[in-house]
Amino acid sequence: MRDRIYQAASSGNGVASRAHADAELSSAALFTLIWDALADLLGTAAAATILRRAAGRATPRSPELRELSFVREDLAYHYTVPSAWNELTGAPPAIRHLVGELLPLLTELTGPLGVGHLAQIPELVGQGIIPRKEEGP
Repeated sequence: MRDRIYQAASSGNGVASRAHADAELSSAALFTLIWDALADLLGTAAAATILRRAAGRATPRSPELRELSFVREDLAYHYTVPSAWNELTGAPPAIRHLVGELLPLLTELTGPLGVGHLAQIPELVGQGIIPRKEEGP
C-alpha cells in the first residue's frame, strides 16, 4: 500500500514532480513526502525519532496522531499512518499540527537545511503545510 501511495505522489525517479503540486493527494501521500524527504536527509532512524517526538507534542491537539507509529525492521524504520489518512485528500489539521511541531525540532537539529529541504517539495508548499521560502532582498 505504501508503495502505491508513494508512486502516486512522486515521479518515477523518486523526486516529487511539479505536475503533482496542485493535485489533491491523500493525506497519507502527503505524509509520505515528508517521511521520504526526512529519511533521505537524516536516515530512517532519525526521521522516525524526530517525527515521533513531533507527533507526541501535537497529539493533545490532534488525538488521531496516536495512530501514527514507527517500527524498526532490520536496519530501517517504517511507519503506519492513521487509517483515515488513506481516505482523506489534502492536509488535515493533524498533519499541520505535526509539521508545526516538527519544524522547530528540525531547525534545532539541522539549522535551516532541514526546513529548506522540505520547502523544495511543491506539494507541501502548495498545500500550505510548509511555509513558502521568503525571497531575499
